[in-house]
Amino acid sequence: MIELRKIPIREFVDGGHYELHFGGDKMTLRNKFNLDNPVELARVEEKISKQRAIELWHGDELKNFQAGTFATLAQIHKRLFDEIYHFAGQLRDENISKGYFRFASALYLREAVSTVEKLPQKNFDEIIAKYVEMNVAHPFREGNGRSMRLWLDDILKRELGKVIDWSRVDKNDYLQAMERSPIDDSAIKKILGSELTDKVTDREIFMKGLDASYFYENYFVYRSEDLIRRRQDEH
Repeated sequence: MIELRKIPIREFVDGGHYELHFGGDKMTLRNKFNLDNPVELARVEEKISKQRAIELWHGDELKNFQAGTFATLAQIHKRLFDEIYHFAGQLRDENISKGYFRFASALYLREAVSTVEKLPQKNFDEIIAKYVEMNVAHPFREGNGRSMRLWLDDILKRELGKVIDWSRVDKNDYLQAMERSPIDDSAIKKILGSELTDKVTDREIFMKGLDASYFYENYFVYRSEDLIRRRQDEH
């Protein structure tokens, strides 16, 4: 496991949707829309980032990036969130935590990410162990989980010819297993291993999985299929 050193840098709590928005009285992330209402920002973020994730999948845009690297993860994150946040695709410079767990110190984050991307990824156990370590690093200010699940599927697809059917992974089981994973990753390996599929190009698997991934983070206003239909109707 990567050592987490606690250094007093600016901190905020990674609660899923927001941080302190200085200059206002609401808890929101600074964003390119200048929204200070967390509910409104969450809706905009879900809609735009889901649309970009769909485009990313349809265009097979990751084929020119090496699976399992931070560069690939950063590209995914930038693609999803660049229209919303100035920090899209960039390493965070704040310390963040969730509950009682402190993610990798911002002071040593670049070192931690470099260590993670060098981890082996030749079999399922190695790939999940690498995914767990990248989650411990939590390299971005927001959008880590959604970006990393796409990153994980990209590794599985290219190394093993499989992806995870996220629509079959129970939210509570997944979150509890991920919470335990820095100490014991056996539960998350069992949960995700039981839902592996070789249907790597199946559109329905991806769409339902994307909705499930967002549901884990409490984003569930827009269905991926509906977003596609609306886009088609506009054209």
